[in-house]
Amino acid sequence: MSSSSKRILFISNGHGEDNHSSYIIETLLEMHPSIEIAAMPIVGEGNAYRRLGIPIIGPTQNIPSGGFSYTNRLHFLKDLQSGLLSLTWRQLQKVWEYSTTCDLIMATGDSISQGFAYSTGRPYISFISCLSALYEGKLNIGPFLGTFLHSSRCLTVFTRDPYTAQDLQSQNISKAKFGGIPSLDKLKPTGKNLNLQANIPMIALLPGSRLPEAIRNLKLQLDFVLEICKLTSFSRVQFRAALVPRLMSKLEEIASSKGWECNNNKLIHQNNAQRVEILCYSDAFNDILHECTLMLGMAGLAVDQGIAIGKPVIQIPGEGPQFTYSFAEAQTRLIGSCAQTIGTGPASLETLREAARCVVDTINNKEYLLACVEKGQQRFGSPGASIRIANSLLGHLGIDNN
Repeated sequence: MSSSSKRILFISNGHGEDNHSSYIIETLLEMHPSIEIAAMPIVGEGNAYRRLGIPIIGPTQNIPSGGFSYTNRLHFLKDLQSGLLSLTWRQLQKVWEYSTTCDLIMATGDSISQGFAYSTGRPYISFISCLSALYEGKLNIGPFLGTFLHSSRCLTVFTRDPYTAQDLQSQNISKAKFGGIPSLDKLKPTGKNLNLQANIPMIALLPGSRLPEAIRNLKLQLDFVLEICKLTSFSRVQFRAALVPRLMSKLEEIASSKGWECNNNKLIHQNNAQRVEILCYSDAFNDILHECTLMLGMAGLAVDQGIAIGKPVIQIPGEGPQFTYSFAEAQTRLIGSCAQTIGTGPASLETLREAARCVVDTINNKEYLLACVEKGQQRFGSPGASIRIANSLLGHLGIDNN
């Protein structure tokens, strides 16, 4: 059947969810460029869609919590003050209007995006990318999500890990299938020269992507690096930071505020004891993740990707709104023994010192590092999520992909 008249609407409710969807869209368009695709990002501006030139059908807005209002009631109140209810209502109206012309809806995220899809009355595919049975041993889908996933119009339910698919099947959702993490399909080294010294452990700094939180996280990680270098000579470890472009543009300001120098995207701290350097990149995430020995992670999806390719992580909680102790603790339950979370609140100096000891012990524990390679794939399953989900979409559209 021809794909020329087929139209899909992608709905997602979070920045990570936008990214998941964007990788599926890229694969889908590589297979069938003539499929019409539009999107409705419920949280944020939908930049992952905009980069692909995908039309966005309704209003978008950056809200104070960045979609993490569930971590703090104050964040939710700030979202309400910024017009969250009005924004959501206008988005929902646009989805109802546009979906009447669609053959299929693809909903990525939790109950919000699934509820949007369900409310259209159209057939839809669910990708519950931010939910996992690994957190508690069983996924409590609740009455709302349960209604959306059990609906006959919900054709397939994709999960991010194999365990969750098995768990949902045991809860009588037989259409649950392992999807995976779409971004893993593109997580290949590009050959970027990271100026690494051979046979010296490299530690990756991942402060997250949302400003201003990522600025606060990076400042905290600078203090963290200095504590690490008090325990091991800088000549025995090297640091690389994977930053989003907006954070790179703030490096001079960040360095100055913390007593560091910034020279051509290199952060330098000099005292009488030693000189410490961090090389920062906005275009080398894949390479940094593949080359690192260990991640200092204050992010969500970026850390998941690292774990999936066998890289352990040390986490210290920040002020949020995303990377708080509750988020880091939940992340640890998701990831398992490849993650170590130090501290139970916003990191103090003592937290950083304890975490630094943990870093030094970890990079010297060869047995643990090797075990993380095997455990990562067991936890998240094999790559290929974009192709698996794109093929399912084509199948439900009645398009032959042979």
